[in-house]
Amino acid sequence: MIRFRFSALFAALALLLLPSPAFAWWEYGHETTAEVAMKLVKPRTKQSILVLLKQQKVLETPKCPARTIEQASVWPDCIKTLGDRFSYAFSWHFQDVEICKQFDLKEPCANGNCVSSQIARAQRMVADRELPTRDRLMALAFLVHFVGDLHQPLHGAEHDGDQGGNKVKASYGVIPRTNLHSIWDGLLAERAISSPPPGADGILSEVLPEQRAELAKGTIQDWGRESWEIAKTQVYGSVIADPCAKPAPEKVAMDEATIERLIPVVRLQVAKGGIRLARLLDEALDGNHPEVAHPPRPPKKS
Repeated sequence: MIRFRFSALFAALALLLLPSPAFAWWEYGHETTAEVAMKLVKPRTKQSILVLLKQQKVLETPKCPARTIEQASVWPDCIKTLGDRFSYAFSWHFQDVEICKQFDLKEPCANGNCVSSQIARAQRMVADRELPTRDRLMALAFLVHFVGDLHQPLHGAEHDGDQGGNKVKASYGVIPRTNLHSIWDGLLAERAISSPPPGADGILSEVLPEQRAELAKGTIQDWGRESWEIAKTQVYGSVIADPCAKPAPEKVAMDEATIERLIPVVRLQVAKGGIRLARLLDEALDGNHPEVAHPPRPPKKS
């Protein structure tokens, strides 16, 4: 038993020292966002989701199951391991908007290849009951996952070509070698979500119903702009005195005091992601929205 614990600890530390994570927002962030949403959606929406998930075999991805909303939330990362079959979706997980310029999605979202555009596309597809089940189920998984990605600030921002902090060397507490993206994707996220009160219930308990209604407002672009601003002020701003000063530091450090200060920021991002995902799912599936809101369907060609 002792040997197992030391082996597990060694493996965990080895994983933490990798230069970048295998999964975006890692599993815990996505699964918790999805769980929050499922606690908030309307009954008809939940039933529609469960019906789709029961047909997950049509995805033909046995190594990447989607039997539950939590599995579906990480399915778009899991399929990255399947090679060329889904390689077209790589750029859909992020939008690198420079923090030291004005917020503008025109270039990062060229041809719809960014997370904001793909959230809108996925929502339209989930809502379209004329589509094959396979297409709608894939769209559901993408929608759940991409809303999570949008609320991880470093999936919506970068500085000086650093690929959302992936190129920024960093230390995190006692972990000497990682990068800024990995910290926010997993290390800080897992610490924040597991902090008391932990998990989806704990995170929701910190947001009053009237606050949830307010957080659900806005457009996908509004939410992307918000994450971008948080990236500048809280992500880069927490470890760099002036994020836009030149030259950028070769390495940054996140100490325990900074980690403690950022835990509420991360928890609120997860809450926002779940609350807003619930709204998008209700718009698509509760039967009262013939047209989803983000954006309206493109006009049919005559």
